[in-house]
Amino acid sequence: MIFASDNWAGAHPDISANLSRNAAGASTAYGDGDLDRAIYRRFSEIFEREVAVFFVATGTAANALSMSACNRIGGVAFCHSEAHMTVDEFGAPSFFTGGARMSPVPGALGRIDPQALDRAITRYSQDLAPAGQPMAVTITQATEVGTVYTVAEIAAISEVSHRHGLPLHMDGARFANAIAAIDATVAEMTWKSGIDIVSFGGTKNGCWMADAVVVLNPDLGRDLRLLRQRAAQNFSKSRFIAAQFEAYFADDLWLKTARHANVMAARLAAAIEDSASARLAWLPQANEVFAILSHDNAARLQAAGAKFYEWGVPHGFDGHLSENEAIHRFVTSFATTDEDIAQFEALICA
Repeated sequence: MIFASDNWAGAHPDISANLSRNAAGASTAYGDGDLDRAIYRRFSEIFEREVAVFFVATGTAANALSMSACNRIGGVAFCHSEAHMTVDEFGAPSFFTGGARMSPVPGALGRIDPQALDRAITRYSQDLAPAGQPMAVTITQATEVGTVYTVAEIAAISEVSHRHGLPLHMDGARFANAIAAIDATVAEMTWKSGIDIVSFGGTKNGCWMADAVVVLNPDLGRDLRLLRQRAAQNFSKSRFIAAQFEAYFADDLWLKTARHANVMAARLAAAIEDSASARLAWLPQANEVFAILSHDNAARLQAAGAKFYEWGVPHGFDGHLSENEAIHRFVTSFATTDEDIAQFEALICA
């Protein structure tokens, strides 16, 4: 019963098999091979426009390099106050940009409030130049608390960002789960709603180690090849990332795995709701479920083999926690099975 993180899951067999198929022979190095180029074209097909693609090893690298592409002297990027980029990346965006800062913006359950964003950006007027120069806005899709921005909500953030002359970045570590959760195409959720650059994640959704920076606004991608080289993210045998993405996209595997993870999360949420010893903190929208458990019950479940984490109380939480309760996060993946859910359901209802 592994619900600790989708990072704990292994690799999808189809992706592993494609790595093996591409292990023999030779290919042009550093992203210039035939398979690399085919995957760049595939990304453009998926996004329904010409895009520039830069393979990286991790989501943190994708986020930090995206911020580097948007960087200004004394740069300030605006993100949700609980975003992974400001809470969990150990200052990587600041390190990669040479000192740019993340400015937190509030919003209920992981989503930036557009009015709060407008106020935050406005604070950095020309009269307050020593405070820093606004350089970008970034949103997380799906968010850190399992919620998903609608297309309309993304467009509202984009309107504020672009009105202030700032590019809009999407941290898509769980990009596929978000697409699977809403009735929208990739194009509609990204550039048609005003997104300029995307951190596109595959690792959490069945890949071995495959993420990418996808540049939708060509004005932002001019130096990314050089920035990636300096960041030690330019892989000599990049065909092995391309091979992962080839299998990932084949027959829409990436959407099938994401839909499966989301369905497993919905079933897990239903099991929690049906129990007498736990309740949902809020309704899940993707593959993360947040439940309120007593400390004793959480310890009992963990002692029985369930893996999950205690979580902090997010901005906008309108529920009630007693002194002996806490919010806990459960994450499903492509590898979660019906048996996992049934076993957990029997345990939590015992």
